[in-house]
Amino acid sequence: MFTVSLIASPAAANLDGDLPGGLASRWQGSAPRVLAPGIAAEFDIDPVPADADQVWSDLQRIGIDLAIQPTEGRRKRILIADMDSTMIDQECIDELADFAGVGARVADITARAMNGELNFHEALIERVSLLAGLSEEVIGTVLRDRITMAAGGATLVATMRAHDAYTALVSGGFTAFTAAVADRLAFHEHRANTLLAEDGVLTGHVALPVLGREAKVEALQQIAAHLGTTAQNAIAVGDGANDLGMIQLAGAGVALHAKPVVAAQAQIRINHGDLTALLYLQGYGADDFVTP
Repeated sequence: MFTVSLIASPAAANLDGDLPGGLASRWQGSAPRVLAPGIAAEFDIDPVPADADQVWSDLQRIGIDLAIQPTEGRRKRILIADMDSTMIDQECIDELADFAGVGARVADITARAMNGELNFHEALIERVSLLAGLSEEVIGTVLRDRITMAAGGATLVATMRAHDAYTALVSGGFTAFTAAVADRLAFHEHRANTLLAEDGVLTGHVALPVLGREAKVEALQQIAAHLGTTAQNAIAVGDGANDLGMIQLAGAGVALHAKPVVAAQAQIRINHGDLTALLYLQGYGADDFVTP
């Protein structure tokens, strides 16, 4: 048995009430269950229909995301999430680079690395080198003035924690940011790279080894083992090429507003919904949501 999820942007709330029923009838599925009026609904099918990809493409044009997953085990015990452009709206290194006067150059490298065009390790080393001489105090300024939490993230973490899930923020960015974001969103733990500084000034180096794609995979494996379960019991979310490993390993891997190379290889693509889409994908309804 498989479950079909239909999810709209909460801001648009444009999931027509007749659409789930019409699609369920077309695919000989169960009666739809409304998870949030105008935003999310689901129904069960068996087997996966041959025209699923075409229907996904058609729905994208009207701002609706569609996902099909095995029904059994949809509700996960682990949430593992990327930070930059996933749990927050910005790329922290790009914001630091703007203060250092190298914003455009670093942003270009970031974009290429996240799209899989550059080796992540080498790209990070190059970008960090351009921050040499920047005051550590700028980190606090960026956190205060430029970093915003992505829509739905606080509700996602709070709701999964309320249902006994373990939550981890795992970033190719920096601990100076993940510590603050993890605290604000109440993640159980965070992992990231460490920017090195001397006398309050960034040296242009990062502590080794660099936390990149493989380290995110290892983090998921370690967390699952510690909890006595497997990566199949995890939902992973990210947007960049360095997230693909954990997205593909997790039982539910979500490419959220992701780079094309990531979306093309992910199990689940959310292009319109916000982070609460990860709750709808697990069968949570809006009435189940916990507001922090």
